[in-house]
Order: sequence, then structure tokens, then C-alpha cells
Amino acid sequence: MAEQTTELEQVERVQLGVRMEKRIVKVLKGLAEYDNMTLGQLLEKIVLHSFEPEPGSTKSLSVIADLKRIYGLNYDVHASRSFDESL
Repeated sequence: MAEQTTELEQVERVQLGVRMEKRIVKVLKGLAEYDNMTLGQLLEKIVLHSFEPEPGSTKSLSVIADLKRIYGLNYDVHASRSFDESL
């Protein structure tokens, strides 16, 4: 059987300062921990998957739904247009 090697992609990572809604961050951190990866790795994975035509796996979507329920994240993608930070 032929040995298969995968060439690693050389990348340069940069520090990114962003602000996000607190409950979204809690869900992301919980999912990263569940998948045994860093928050940065998870965000890269999410962005790269968003560039692909296929949605996330059923198992990941189930975990995300549970984490959203636990942390009270009860809005969808369209709600970000109406966020109010004045509280």
C-alpha cells in the first residue's frame, strides 16, 4: 500500500481584536472545548466551512443547540442587525 503524505499549508496568523456578544462567545468557547481545540482554531474552521456549500455536521449542530440553550442564546443570524450595546 502506498504511503500517503499530506503537505502542510504554511500560514501566518495575526492577532485579531474583535467584540462579540457575550453569549455567542460562551457558546463558541464551549464548542471549542467540546471539540478539543482553541477558540482561534474553531473560528478558522467555522469561517472556512462558511466558504463551502455544505452545512456543519449534524453532531456539531446538536452540540451548538445544547450550548445555545444552556447559555440563553435565543436569537438567530438575523438578530445581529438589531443588537443594542447601550445596556
